[in-house]
Amino acid sequence: MRKLLASAYKEIVLLSRDLGGIAILFIMPLVLVVTITLIQDSSFRTIQDNKIEILLVDFDKGIVAKHISEGLTASNSFEIISIPSETEAKEAVRQGKYQLAIVIPEKLSEKLQQKVANNVESVLAQFSVEEEPIPISEEKIEKKEIKLYFDPATQIAFKNAVKNGIDKLISHIEIQTIYQAFQEQMEEEDTAIFETESFISYKEIVPTGGDEGKVPNSAQHNVPAWALFAIFFIIVPLSINIVKEKSQGTFVRLRTQPVNYATVLGGKTLVYVGVCAIQFTLLLLVGVFVFPSIGLPQLEVGGRLPLLYTVAIFSGLAAVGLGLLLGTVARTQEQSAPFGATLVVILAALGGVWVPVFVMPRFMQLLSNISPMNWGLNGFYDVFLRNATFTEILPEISLLLLFFIVTISISIVYNERKNAV
Repeated sequence: MRKLLASAYKEIVLLSRDLGGIAILFIMPLVLVVTITLIQDSSFRTIQDNKIEILLVDFDKGIVAKHISEGLTASNSFEIISIPSETEAKEAVRQGKYQLAIVIPEKLSEKLQQKVANNVESVLAQFSVEEEPIPISEEKIEKKEIKLYFDPATQIAFKNAVKNGIDKLISHIEIQTIYQAFQEQMEEEDTAIFETESFISYKEIVPTGGDEGKVPNSAQHNVPAWALFAIFFIIVPLSINIVKEKSQGTFVRLRTQPVNYATVLGGKTLVYVGVCAIQFTLLLLVGVFVFPSIGLPQLEVGGRLPLLYTVAIFSGLAAVGLGLLLGTVARTQEQSAPFGATLVVILAALGGVWVPVFVMPRFMQLLSNISPMNWGLNGFYDVFLRNATFTEILPEISLLLLFFIVTISISIVYNERKNAV
């Protein structure tokens, strides 16, 4: 134990002398999590809070155009700007001034009502009991087309949402027109015989183990994701530290002492896992106290701290194990630093830090299962978003612990074989 503590003290002294490494370990994660959360929170609010200006060219001047305009305005997502020229609207969208222009064709409302009237007359004629059948119009109704001009940079999800919304509005108008036509044909204009209000409604529920009305916010997504990124970025200064000790002859002197390599790695593990815990604590403090002061959602951690630190500590063990392995194998700092940084970015991309795993292609979703950052991120999400118990996060922390054991074992075996005489 005395040797282990002495090794840990040596790491603390070395780390305290590396101001650049300390800045990377503590300042970089704080700046990163605030910046990314600000960007993503603004993106989330683009649809919810900030209205998108869209152009409306109304050649119809009828009830369909009125319902479309009122429906889009009522959604609180769009601000309708009327413009008389289709050419001007198209050019404004092409230049990126607006994301969308809607062009409603002439006589759309008139033709829709005519089509509905013909269909209603046809249905009633089939059930007519009068001697003289109801005359049916044989005029062919020309199809109408609503044009949607989208900015080329517009995302497909936005396009689909707008098209589905307009299609829903048109369907509602058509249904109301059908009911009205039946009512007029049955000469019951003064009394409503059809209920046109929607029978089915939707209620969005996010099941979180006892708090179903609560919707996850950007802080709950970003703080654990970037905390994990910061924890694993520790492999860069850790591997550089090991390579530097080898190049300066520190390991040669240690080999003359009754200290095995496992004790040396144990000292490094204690110190750097402690660093990971400090990183995580700072990020939690930022989420709880700093986020609300800059207009971001507050991170809520009440009652979850023991489980959160459990996931953080085991994630730190996995990160330290990877850093020890890289530092043991690498021969120069030029090998360890770029490779370590690149490896962290790759693991983050696979683990779902950059892009959620569920939107990845099927092959990448399967590949993400080998990333320790994915295990840690799932553990954090289980605690933050699903109110998981210790038993429920046990699979993730077991994988992280196994990863640490495997990497540190490979490091010890590799070092012994390399230094064997």
